[in-house]
Amino acid sequence: MSNSFFSWFQLTLAGLGVIGLFLLFFGIIALISLKKNKLNNNIKINIKKINEIFAENKNKILHEVLTSSELKIIEKKEKEENKLKKKADKKSPPAERDKNIFVLDFNGDIAASAVTALREQITALLQVARPVDEILIRLESPGGMVHSYGLAASQLARIREKKIPLTICVDKVAASGGYMMACLADKIISAPFAIIGSIGVVASLPNLNKLLKKNDIDYLEMTAGEYKRTLTPLGEITEKGKAKFQEQLEDTHELFKNHIKKYRDNLDLSSVATGEYWYGLKALELKLVDEIKTSDDYLLEASQNYDIYHIFTPKKESFKDKLTGTAAALVSLIMEKCTTKNEQKYPLLM
Repeated sequence: MSNSFFSWFQLTLAGLGVIGLFLLFFGIIALISLKKNKLNNNIKINIKKINEIFAENKNKILHEVLTSSELKIIEKKEKEENKLKKKADKKSPPAERDKNIFVLDFNGDIAASAVTALREQITALLQVARPVDEILIRLESPGGMVHSYGLAASQLARIREKKIPLTICVDKVAASGGYMMACLADKIISAPFAIIGSIGVVASLPNLNKLLKKNDIDYLEMTAGEYKRTLTPLGEITEKGKAKFQEQLEDTHELFKNHIKKYRDNLDLSSVATGEYWYGLKALELKLVDEIKTSDDYLLEASQNYDIYHIFTPKKESFKDKLTGTAAALVSLIMEKCTTKNEQKYPLLM
């Protein structure tokens, strides 16, 4: 009996030790994550000249595949072309000669978290870019939370307000919240099979109320305000609650449509604001985009005449950062799910 008691006691201590280690481990990760988030508040930007990257890659290939005599012929030809270009530049208007293209990237997730870097990059650019310049954004996003993508779209509106030409290139997808951003462009360029559109709103949540009743579990939720809660994961579903929730979704959809109409008034909204999506070629027919081309071709062609600068936020991830990022993402997901139980689930532009 005594041996059994001590065995149980040792197992209990061992179990508590393991739990303690887990708590300590995740506590340290949480602290590192908080510190990391504070550091990330100071967003830094880098800049690279894309023309130089194109030229460097081209020369590397030429030096591998051509003989020295063939290289000399090409170099001589390029020198002559550069002389002619300089002469043409002197004769052309300064506005055309001095144009710069600034390239930004936006890779959107459900929370449009890339807006943190985007807003800093745009703030920096608006201090130097002129109406003669062009800002090009390579945008990829399937959509997400309404308020998050609303903020991202507002950042692009800042460019429009300064009368600086805005071009958006979509190589893969600009759907829902992604298209909410894209429609602010003066020109939308899409790859042939990029996914475009999905102008609609969706919200979903599981409901466990019947399961609670089946197990004789009471769920109490007290509110002040008739529509403080409509549908919740644990509360009873009512027709009144469903009707109000649907009304809120319709209101959000109407805001979405009005936003698109403001910036692309040539669209037939009754045809395209159905929640459907289309590939680039069909999107061009529907006037959702203005041109079919990849961002690579657009930039390569533009580099023949203009200086192109890539504005980006560098990412340096050590093993610790990757581990912390994974843990922080899991914590964020858990917190989001917990919040969903206590607050109305956000409508999604997806």
